[in-house]
Amino acid sequence: MSKIIEILLPQLAESQVSATIDKWLKQPGDRVEMYEPVCEVLTDKVNAELPSTVSGTLQKILVGNGETVDVGTAIALIETDASADAIAEEEASGAQQSANAGHAAPAAVVEEESGSMRNRYSPAVQKLAAENGVRLTDVTGTGLGGRITRKDILAYVASGAHKSAFPAQERERGVQVRSSGIHLSETPRIPKIELERGGTPGRGETFIDVTPIRNNIARNMRQSVSEIPHAWTMIEVDVTNIVMLRNKLKDEFMKREGINLTYLAFLIKAVVNAIKDYPIMNSTWAVDKIIVKRDINISLAVGTEDSVLTPVIKNADLKNVAGIAKEIDELARKTREGKLTLSDMQGGTFTVNNTGSFGSILSYPIINYPQAAILTFESIVKRPVVIDDMIAVRSMANLCLSLDHRILDGVICGRFLQRVKDNLESYDMNSKLY
Repeated sequence: MSKIIEILLPQLAESQVSATIDKWLKQPGDRVEMYEPVCEVLTDKVNAELPSTVSGTLQKILVGNGETVDVGTAIALIETDASADAIAEEEASGAQQSANAGHAAPAAVVEEESGSMRNRYSPAVQKLAAENGVRLTDVTGTGLGGRITRKDILAYVASGAHKSAFPAQERERGVQVRSSGIHLSETPRIPKIELERGGTPGRGETFIDVTPIRNNIARNMRQSVSEIPHAWTMIEVDVTNIVMLRNKLKDEFMKREGINLTYLAFLIKAVVNAIKDYPIMNSTWAVDKIIVKRDINISLAVGTEDSVLTPVIKNADLKNVAGIAKEIDELARKTREGKLTLSDMQGGTFTVNNTGSFGSILSYPIINYPQAAILTFESIVKRPVVIDDMIAVRSMANLCLSLDHRILDGVICGRFLQRVKDNLESYDMNSKLY
């Protein structure tokens, strides 16, 4: 016997009290499987797909597109059939028995294990992927913890998906992309926003509705500049050796990993090593005390066509340059595709922004509240430089740091930037990525 089940708006984050229905992916009468996305919701942090908690037929939509409702509100009705009810009850019963027996792992642990194995590739898998021009980040792994196996590569090649995702002519020439930045070969798009026009046709103002994410950006920026006394400093760095090293390794890295090796990966590694020496940079203000974070989680400022998001590289101090490069590519791709999760956005302790990807040579960034500092990596420019009283053409870049003057002073930040500079200039042609 069938019954009607309410789909409720879940609490996607601890501080979330409401969300906006952006778009329904299913319509009344459509078949819905358990865990299949039924709609897209907008929170003040990310856009997310809302999966169905049951299998059945969507009977009625209770909350329309663009409507904002509180957590726990019924947003749709799904009619389940007897077989689906039986399966759901059986799954619930099995899960309960496993939990009672002590064998069920918490979802967070499963997710963590999956994430830890997802980007670990065996030499055989890497070789097979390189031979067939397969981008490993595009393959879904069926092994333990989501790990990619040789069988997964062969199945992906047999499907022909690698040809459309990564054309042969691009594989042969190594994919011509930006020399810096995390936007890869994608040209920034013009915002596509529904507008209302006022006044005389063809003249007057244009009105743009403020999205929850844009509203959250505005609130955080206002809070940052009103609460944090900003100070700013800059240093220039000779990155000639990094440019030469990247040019030497980028083609092989593309063949091995299927992603572009960016300058940003080298910078983040240099920043992380400098934070180890000056841990006060990795802190927050707490009125009567300063909280120094043990984990070094680097927030990346990633721009889309209508917002700036800051996904996080967790435990960046435990990763090498290659590992950081893969994290950058993964987070940037998820940002552009609108697939970031709340866990991707949380826990950042220090922010790095690559404004140089747009040709900027100098910027004054606003601190990502409540962190203590933010660093921008400006454009790499060839300039004449005096070395040993002789003029040489070198690849130079500016590093700009905004700091919370309640926590940090000029001396410590000057030393921190000097350490980042030393770390960047210490790369040579023998430096390793792994």
